[in-house]
Amino acid sequence: MIEIIARALVPIFFVIGLGYFAGKRRAIDNHHVGELNALVMQFALPASLFVATASTPRAKMLGEGSLFLVLGLVMMALYAAWYGLVRSRGKATRQEAAVQALTVSLPNYAAAGLPIILAVVGPAGAVHVAVAIAAGSMLPSPVTLFILELAQPNEGGGARRALVGKALSRALLKPIVLAPLAGTAVSLSGLHLDALVASSLQLIGVAAGGVALFLTGLVLSSQPFRFDLRVVAAILAGNVLKPALIWALTLLIPMPPDLAKAAILLSALPAGFFGILFGVNYRTASLEAGSTVIASTVFSVATLGGLIALLYPR
Repeated sequence: MIEIIARALVPIFFVIGLGYFAGKRRAIDNHHVGELNALVMQFALPASLFVATASTPRAKMLGEGSLFLVLGLVMMALYAAWYGLVRSRGKATRQEAAVQALTVSLPNYAAAGLPIILAVVGPAGAVHVAVAIAAGSMLPSPVTLFILELAQPNEGGGARRALVGKALSRALLKPIVLAPLAGTAVSLSGLHLDALVASSLQLIGVAAGGVALFLTGLVLSSQPFRFDLRVVAAILAGNVLKPALIWALTLLIPMPPDLAKAAILLSALPAGFFGILFGVNYRTASLEAGSTVIASTVFSVATLGGLIALLYPR
């Protein structure tokens, strides 16, 4: 069990650490990472998300509906609760609260999900990860992008309703949102993704996880690490409360036992990097988000280990 977790988490720490080292040594400017962020969020990750969803057979995609439902419900509930909590403290802007809420609610499906699920469940688990990534990209991510877009300077003025509509359209038209939607549409249509198209997109998509983690380390190198009660609360919400809520939902929503176990395990993955990368793109730095990613990844060794032992005894 320890070996399974180590195989998934050690590479994550290594690549984040590599980016952190590069930033601290000024091998790469850690204050101007816009181009690298554009590579990840506009090209590599969308390509990876499209192939992952479009390559899923229609029957399997339809069979994963309950997984999408439980993951989506809990992510959005936790997102709304955390956003409200941060805003109620009165010290964070809407943008900062959105970045922090996304970090707490959206696990690191992109980098940690596949190695953990494949090691525990086997090749069949790849579909679970694709659906989880799609849920995260279609639900909390567009909400975060909408809040960030809404805070952008209003060039030329205009009515409030027009501004809201413009922010919403910009958020929904981001490649990170459109790619999994398009991939899911291809899957549900019953069409088969052409091998040449898939291999072409995979060539850039394969860089997504590694470059995103490196970029995360690069961003973190420009910020102090802070471990306080707020970060502890974020870890407890993301690493403990989220799996508990998923577990409760799997008892209420009919779904196969194997799928229920996968949902619980996926929800226990450490905090993802989307919040940090969105913050970079919109110049919204959050010390809590960065510290949460690091601390959550460390703490997930215990939570993942306990859940694997409980759900998949050998």
